Formats: sequence, structure tokens, C-alpha cells
Amino acid sequence: MDYRTIPGTDLRVSLLGFGNFVFGTSWWGDFSDEDGIRLQNTAFDAGVNFFDTGAAYGNGRAERLLAETIRYAGRENLVISTKYGYDFYGDPGEEGGHRERRQDFSPKFLRYDLEQSLLRLGIDCIDLYQAHNLKLGQFCDELTDNMQAFCDEGKIRYWGVALGPAIGWREEGYKAFNDCDAAVVQTVFNLYEQDPGREFCRIAEQRGRGAVIARVPTNSGILDEEFPSPDHTFPEWDHRKFRDRNWLVYGLKKNDLIRPIAERQGCSIRQLAAKWLASWPTLCSIEPNLLKTEDVTEFAAAMDGNYLSAETLAELEALYTADFNLGDDAHPCDWKSSVSPDGKVRSTYQPPVAV
Repeated sequence: MDYRTIPGTDLRVSLLGFGNFVFGTSWWGDFSDEDGIRLQNTAFDAGVNFFDTGAAYGNGRAERLLAETIRYAGRENLVISTKYGYDFYGDPGEEGGHRERRQDFSPKFLRYDLEQSLLRLGIDCIDLYQAHNLKLGQFCDELTDNMQAFCDEGKIRYWGVALGPAIGWREEGYKAFNDCDAAVVQTVFNLYEQDPGREFCRIAEQRGRGAVIARVPTNSGILDEEFPSPDHTFPEWDHRKFRDRNWLVYGLKKNDLIRPIAERQGCSIRQLAAKWLASWPTLCSIEPNLLKTEDVTEFAAAMDGNYLSAETLAELEALYTADFNLGDDAHPCDWKSSVSPDGKVRSTYQPPVAV
């Protein structure tokens, strides 16, 4: 297992991270408590030391399940991350629902949310505390002052920002690093949706501080080769029903184009995608959906420090830059944006500048 230190911190995290959000909803299957804990423990045994959860996942359930793995592995052997800011206590949502729940970043709620997470996790200090889907208008000096106070009290060690729920939020990521000196920015980042993730990586590299956590690293299942046909129909409960249909149609075509590259590397398509992400030096951890033991084994094998040559990286970059020579319909989907009047913007790359 490859381990990376987040620049500006003393957190040394496994490149393969375990995001146990999958235990917070039925979108990825129904896991019993025993199944979830067993899978987490399997990941630890495979070399994973970075476990990323969130208070809102299953309204506290995911944190409670992670507490069992903390006991199994030993607190000193893990780097624990969780997220804050959703008031599921007052707005629990609906089982399997897709509505975003009420957020609260007030000092009173932050204190309460932190204390509850510590209780559920059964620990005294959280290594990495991430603002959950923080938007541009919610950044303020009071928030960063609260995080510093929690650090001073020894209740958290470092803090960062998890962007979402959809892809985008470029301005939020820039602000988190450049204005707030966040330890991490977590974002959707994968071979078929490279920005703004690679922009954030380059800002962290320019600053010499901070790192990026990649979520949705398999492009919502495309790079897992989960879908046999462009005619695939998503059930009502599947959040991917909201994605642009071109994502599925052209995602499968892109797979056909990179499959020979993966075969030359002696790996699967999703392992190739993980190795591509690993080529970014300020990418500290990758969080795929780990739903069974075979997923843990396959991704762990891809993150062993043996990555892609400069020639292979250039080949993949040329394909991405040309939309895989499939035309404009194959361009990555539009992003969510806090600054665009209609709330979305065409996906692009811009050379980032660190402050």
C-alpha cells in the first residue's frame, strides 16, 4: 500500500481510502452492521489506514460502524476523518431520499455536531474534520475561527472541505486552499472528469501545503464497467438517474478506447483509472465504492506505488483533451456553480494560481 503525507500536516494516509458513506443509504445495497464492519476490517487488513465518514451518513450510523473498526484496528493505527454541517437531528430526511437536508454552520451547532461525532466514534480527537458540501456563501471568518478553536482544544487536528454533492464548485475549492489554508479539498475527480480536481492538485503543489481527496474515482460506475449497455435503466432509488444520458452513452465508448491501454498495463480499467489519479503528487487518497472484499483487493493492488509511465499519461491526456475524439456530446457534464446565474457552468480547465 502506498502512503502519502498531506503536505503541511503530519497525517500519513493510505492512498486507498475507505469512505463508508455506502453504509449511510441503500443506494449501493443493503449492508447489515456485521457486513459493514467486516468490510471495513478487511480494508484495514489490506493496508488501509484512512477511513472517511460523515455525521450525516445514515444519520450517525456510518460513524457508529466505524467505531467498531477503530476498536478492531487500534486508534493509533488509523487516520480518522468525518464531516460536519448537516442538521439531520432536526431534518432527518426520508429513507433513500435524494433531497439535500438542512445545513447549519453556526457556532452552536458546530459544537454540538462535533461532540456527537466524537461520542459516536468513541474517540477523543478527530484527525481530519471536513465541512460537508460547504458553499461559497457559507465561508466566513467565524467558521475558520471555530475550527481553530477545536484544534486548540485538541478535539480535531486538521480541517478541510468536502465539495458536493455534484461535481463542480471550483470557487469553493480555490477559496478553501487559498483563503482558508484548508488541509484538504475533497472533490469528484476521475479520468473522465478531471477538473476541477487537477486544478486543486496544482494549487496545493504551488502552495506546498494541502492535498486533494478524490471521490467518485470511477465516474459513477462507468470505469467499474458496471453497465453492460447504453440502454441501461436506473431504478428510482439510484441517484445516477439524475446524470446526463451522454455520461452513460459516451462513457461506455470511452471505456472501449482505454481498454487496450489497461491491457498493456496488465490491469483492469478501474485499476488504470486509480493509477492515473495516483500520478498526481498532491492527491493524497482515493475513495472508490468498496462494496465487497474483491473491490478492496483489486483497488489495493493498484495502489502499490507502481504507476503509469510518462508516455501512458501523455496518451491519456491527449484522449481527454480531444474528448476521446467522440465529439462535443462526449465532453464532461456541466458543473454546479455558486457564481453562475443559472447555477451551472460548462466544465473547463483553467490554469490555477495559488495565493
